[in-house]
Amino acid sequence: MKTNVNMTNTLTKLSEFKNESTFQVLEYDDLKGGSDVKTAFMLSYMREANIKLRQLRIVLSGGGVFTEANALSFMRGPIEVSTNTGGLFSLSKKFVSSKITGEPVIKPHFKGVGELLLEPSFGHYAMLQLENEEIIIDDSLFFAAEDSIEIGITSMKTVSSALFGTEGLFQTKLKGTGIVVLEIPVPETEVFKYSLADDVLKIDGNFSVLRTGGITFTVEKTTKTLIGSGFSGEGLLNVFRGTGEVWLMPTKVVYDKIITDGLTLGVGGMDNMVGKNLERPSKGRDREQDDKER
Repeated sequence: MKTNVNMTNTLTKLSEFKNESTFQVLEYDDLKGGSDVKTAFMLSYMREANIKLRQLRIVLSGGGVFTEANALSFMRGPIEVSTNTGGLFSLSKKFVSSKITGEPVIKPHFKGVGELLLEPSFGHYAMLQLENEEIIIDDSLFFAAEDSIEIGITSMKTVSSALFGTEGLFQTKLKGTGIVVLEIPVPETEVFKYSLADDVLKIDGNFSVLRTGGITFTVEKTTKTLIGSGFSGEGLLNVFRGTGEVWLMPTKVVYDKIITDGLTLGVGGMDNMVGKNLERPSKGRDREQDDKER
């Protein structure tokens, strides 16, 4: 079949992890699909800001993986798709867990030989290979994992962390040996990894990505009293204690503020300016301008 379509896919492989299955983070070099002025402007702005579209590719060689619900874009090969219900009792437990954490109750399970391409996004992906280890993450970060990884939940151990913490009442616990993929809100280069050896790490804000199983989490006052903490201007701190790793993303605070407060000449502002400049003045406005000129 002849065609004028040049199907040269320009994707760059950013990283790759291999175990029973192969996980690859792919990046589109450029997006050139703007067919109207507004889309073309947005693509140009994203190009200048170096915002790239990425996609996770999973190559299955007989093994299986779990993915986030509704994450599949397309797949190739004899791959069986099932769900992690595990019977009525297990489904009931998962339903309760989902109501508590806010995560979908069912996670699709893919097993066989072939490849999966998950939905592309402008997010950032962190791949980890666990060796009989346990990590605790925020509910929204899970994206995919080999089925050798046990996916569960963990609750806050202290009253202070449950009542005053910004991490939520429950978090996702991933345990076992295999590859895990997280979708994180900042670039990988802006993640700080702290290794603690019977040490303490205190942070002001909700910008931790994960902690390993040997780390405990509490919320503590900066001074001896709540009133003193209020006057100090710092209030309460998230405290991590123990031996293991804690990953932080301090720049998340800046991105959250940009999204919340906006920028005077940000994408929305410039986009509105372009839209207004393209609008054709009404006939009434034309007549008013003619009267002024007279």
